[in-house]
Amino acid sequence: MWKRRQGSAARNSRRRSERTARAPFAPRVRRRLGWAVVTLGLLLLVGAALHAVLDQPIERVIVTGRLQHVSPLDVERLVRAHLDGAGLVSVNLADISRGLALLPWVDSATVQRSWPRGLRIEIVEQSAVARFNGTGLVNARGQLFLSAAPFLPPELPELIGPPGSEQEVTASYLSMQGRLTEAGLHLTTLVLDARGAWSFKLDDGVTVRLGRQQMSERFGRFMDAAAKLVRARVNDIAYVDMRYGNGFAIGWKGSGTRAAARQGAPTHG
Repeated sequence: MWKRRQGSAARNSRRRSERTARAPFAPRVRRRLGWAVVTLGLLLLVGAALHAVLDQPIERVIVTGRLQHVSPLDVERLVRAHLDGAGLVSVNLADISRGLALLPWVDSATVQRSWPRGLRIEIVEQSAVARFNGTGLVNARGQLFLSAAPFLPPELPELIGPPGSEQEVTASYLSMQGRLTEAGLHLTTLVLDARGAWSFKLDDGVTVRLGRQQMSERFGRFMDAAAKLVRARVNDIAYVDMRYGNGFAIGWKGSGTRAAARQGAPTHG
């Protein structure tokens, strides 16, 4: 009996000691949480004050870049329309950049803050490599960035193809022009018709028919076997037909459809 009482007294003593040890902990936690809340509040106040100081009205819009078709006034006008009362800190730079990219002839636009009260806009203009379907302009990526251009540079080649074929036709033109230039020839028109047949015209009026099949191989064969003849007899040749299995046919001016230099049978493709 005495041992049970002694054990019970020991347990009670331990509980009292634990309560005594835990008792001061709760006020310390409350005090620390209180200081944390106060500190956070002060930080928020400081941040709001700093934001108010830095978020100054935008007074200057600086436009840079090699601009030939894009008007700096049009750029500034669009920027002002996107501000909507925002200051230098709160302004949405990405939104302005997306809006500028929709302007005709703008390829890309980079927008940066220019302290203390300005924005710096760097414009990269589109570079037209060809006309497309008589009214549009495409860049080197084959993007039709103007579908109804008010002015079409006459020195640019003419690309013709079904809607949606801009990238394919542009890529084919770019792959051809280097080899043609090296051979002393100049492509003025490249056509992909509705049936999928390819042909191109040179600046001396000669038309080269490549057909629907093996366009790259036929073009390579033209460069290897027919280009020198075309360059030597340019005033006499009306067309070159590469739609033959192992060779080509030449249509001479003033002789109807008579062909020469023919090898193999035409594939009609």
